[in-house]
Amino acid sequence: MNLLELKPITTQMLKAVVELDGLCFGGLWTFEGYEREIDSTNADLLGLSLPGNPPLLVGMGCLWSIVDEAHITILAVHPRYQSQGFGQFILLALLTSAQRRGLERASLEVRTSNKCAIALYQKFGFKTAGIRKRYYSDTGEDALILWRGGLQDAEFIQNLTSWRQNVRSRIVTTTGYQLKVH
Repeated sequence: MNLLELKPITTQMLKAVVELDGLCFGGLWTFEGYEREIDSTNADLLGLSLPGNPPLLVGMGCLWSIVDEAHITILAVHPRYQSQGFGQFILLALLTSAQRRGLERASLEVRTSNKCAIALYQKFGFKTAGIRKRYYSDTGEDALILWRGGLQDAEFIQNLTSWRQNVRSRIVTTTGYQLKVH
């Protein structure tokens, strides 16, 4: 059986985290930056990995809990594993974490050119709230600011359960991977 595990990232996984960051973002955060996320009680840093020695980090996501908001800072899937539902699965895990923390809304920034990511976020109710001009220092590209409210609403909680089941079913059906959440 092929098993994918979603669990909090540990210091033992940081080398793989920094490698995935480099592959997906060109080195957005440092080893020390990710280490701070692990140590922070206001951050959730999750990794999706295939077991092995060492495990293969397929994707990761991070959120910061700021007052009543979940600010999603990272969502990355290894290019070899994109378009299989793994990004959706990680995003839903982050939204579940935010909901369980009692947070009311979620926000994030995304490159205006990243149409696939924008479509992913819109699928789960994120709306454009504004633009950060020249936000990305590597290219000077603008970022869309996306917001999603109502994380404590009964309808959202019901949708979250349904979305998780649908994404899990899609992943199992199309990839053959079973999913384990810690």
